[in-house]
Amino acid sequence: MTNHWIDIRNADVILVMGANPAENHPVSFQWVMEARERGAKLIVVDPRFTRTAAVADTYAGLRSGTDIAFLGGMIKHILEGGLEHRDYVVNYTNAPFLLSPEFQMPGDLDGLFSGYDPDQRVYDKATWGFQKGADGVPLSDPTLQDPNCVFQQLKKHYSRYDLATVSSITGTPQRKLQEVYELYASTGQPDRVGTEMYAMGWTQHTVGTQNIRAMAMIQLLLGNVGRAGGGVNALRGESNVQGATDHAILFHILPGYLPTPPANLPTLAEYIEKFTPKTSDPKSANWWGNRGKYIASYLKALYGENATAENDLAYPWHPKLEPGVNYSWLTLMDKMFEGQFKGFFSWGQNPACSTSNAGKVRTAMGSLEWMVTVNLFDNETSSFWRGPGVNPEEIQTEVFLLPCAVSYEKEGSITNSGRWAQWRYRAVEPKGQSRPDAEIINDLFFALVELYRKEGGALPEQLANLTWDYGPRDARGKVERVDTALIAQEINGYYWSAPAMRAGLTENFTKLKADGSTSSGNWLYSGSFTAAGNMMARRGTEDPTGLGMYHNWSWCWPVNRRILYNRASVDAEGRPYDPRRAVIAWNGEKWAGDVPDGGWPPLASDKGKRAFIMKPDGVASLFGPGLKDGPFPEHYEALECPVPGNLMSSQRINPVIKLWFGAEGDKAADVFASCDARFPLVATTYRVTEHWQTGVMSRNTPWLLEMQPHLFVEISKELGRERGIRSGDPVQVVSARGSVDALAIVTRRFKPYRVQDSTVHQVGIPWCFGWTTPGVGDSANLLTPTTGDPNTLIPETKAFMVDVRKKV
Repeated sequence: MTNHWIDIRNADVILVMGANPAENHPVSFQWVMEARERGAKLIVVDPRFTRTAAVADTYAGLRSGTDIAFLGGMIKHILEGGLEHRDYVVNYTNAPFLLSPEFQMPGDLDGLFSGYDPDQRVYDKATWGFQKGADGVPLSDPTLQDPNCVFQQLKKHYSRYDLATVSSITGTPQRKLQEVYELYASTGQPDRVGTEMYAMGWTQHTVGTQNIRAMAMIQLLLGNVGRAGGGVNALRGESNVQGATDHAILFHILPGYLPTPPANLPTLAEYIEKFTPKTSDPKSANWWGNRGKYIASYLKALYGENATAENDLAYPWHPKLEPGVNYSWLTLMDKMFEGQFKGFFSWGQNPACSTSNAGKVRTAMGSLEWMVTVNLFDNETSSFWRGPGVNPEEIQTEVFLLPCAVSYEKEGSITNSGRWAQWRYRAVEPKGQSRPDAEIINDLFFALVELYRKEGGALPEQLANLTWDYGPRDARGKVERVDTALIAQEINGYYWSAPAMRAGLTENFTKLKADGSTSSGNWLYSGSFTAAGNMMARRGTEDPTGLGMYHNWSWCWPVNRRILYNRASVDAEGRPYDPRRAVIAWNGEKWAGDVPDGGWPPLASDKGKRAFIMKPDGVASLFGPGLKDGPFPEHYEALECPVPGNLMSSQRINPVIKLWFGAEGDKAADVFASCDARFPLVATTYRVTEHWQTGVMSRNTPWLLEMQPHLFVEISKELGRERGIRSGDPVQVVSARGSVDALAIVTRRFKPYRVQDSTVHQVGIPWCFGWTTPGVGDSANLLTPTTGDPNTLIPETKAFMVDVRKKV
């Protein structure tokens, strides 16, 4: 979230799209309801009429996989109506920047941007740049009239997204599109503000990143980023997903969103040179220019006294990626399927149910020599070898199940969707032989170090030289019991008075150095545990602004700032656009209110800096050349869809997505079927309130299982009549990859859509069930395809094709 949960109550208009917070974030949904009590309007756009939609002022249905068309129509409505927040757009976005005259767009090139290589299915981005002056600063036109400026190119691109075309793609009636567009675009006024709430309904598509980009662009055009009641707000699906991402659960980043080093950058100097952006613009803060300080402090946190100037701060020991190799989840599972792994740690997850095309994943596990699963209960992953259709005698994989403690049986922090890091204490001791994850990792670490000592191996320094000062040690030097507070302090960071001597906790990341004299396990969390104590454990309820920022409750990264890019909430003189909801304000000497995005004076001052400090040019990107599939979002159909073509162009699918079957592969496990009479129904997956993720916890909680006891599929009353299916009937849901048995729920929550002059039916199925719980059905991910967004490779589980067949 750019903002935070409580801040939602400050909005005038709330758009929920790609999410269902009333059911999936029910506690936090109180802030939506409070906003409505204050007079805010709630818009819900969803293929299904959800419990969130039931309390909306405006509901619009749309066919899964068509969000960019829907949002593109809104961008057209804003630009052609002159409804943008002009002062904000000129000062805080790259709308005035002049693009290369050679840049071309899908309207010019039949669905493609300039530079496309059809053989390699990638873009050469040489034309995706700005015209620059002799000083290297992009040329700009603050009047926004130059035909090559971003604003005019944006307007041209989305001029194609008229109401009739958008309606024919999405199935949303034109009058409903107009209603949504008018209401949300009303927040372009300085005294009004709108917020957006999204979740996996946006991300799990082959255009998932561009879905979010499209909404971010709308928020920038309306001036809704950096302001109270605004922002682009991801609703995390688990209480610590934000914290896990901050601390590098993804392969391509280190803690604090530092790039993972590739093997072709063998020295720290080369890494810093490669990944530190530069700018010639004196108005740009270019905060990532400090990356050298953050990577050096991270290495010092890992290797402590063993990280010295003489050994390049231990950078040569750090694990590195093979250049150009993608280690995303779908890729890993594919390599496992091909037999390229000997072993696999499945820690706190259940990929036999959670991964797209789960049947392929279950087969892949049979190619392993060993697998370690760390979980609360037995599940479909740890017991894959005895699953449906599997002969245990044919499986050679040795499986180890390590029981671990549940969250309230261990101490530590969680970071919620709004970036608030909150400390939780252990409520009870772990049951039986289960242990906290940190204790299991601690034992594993010392066992591996001992194996390296006895048997040797490649680069033992990588592991053996790590600092591991997380608790008292026994006579052999092993940490006896992990103290998570010591881990939190290492993450915060230390001063080092000498290479081998810590000299106190750092106050915040502005104190970090690039010379090895400071350490920080994650620069973003520097300031979370200081000499003043554990800031994450604070529970102060003071709120002097009245905006719900509560600066003394927990701690929020970065530097306890509650709203990101908050200097964009004021004009160039430092005056709040909306004084009633002033996030910060310049008092002539300093900023008052939230912790500002830097202490520089307002933009109009000679010493002023632009508000978007993490961008090299200091402004937000309406034109975003960093993505693999285009600098502006463009509508493409899902890999599997019900229509033969894309109404926007002859390019049906995202032109740069990875294809495991067909153009780039031929494994039958990855087959897909689009516009296929065997699979005529659009399907999407979702969660239910009563179950958690794949259900490993909740299916083992009897009262929750009683409330939602069986896999179901929701279908419309119209489809039920057409197929002779009634609520409660046993049915089979079938895709090109597999099938599941379910119970039918015939409901008004789904309605047929009119798409390209045809009737298109949509169905929905939850993904929280699995075969280890008797009599409940199996995972909906047995149906979903192997494909994903080209920028993240997140799977496309929210739009695929199935059939629903009544069982007789």
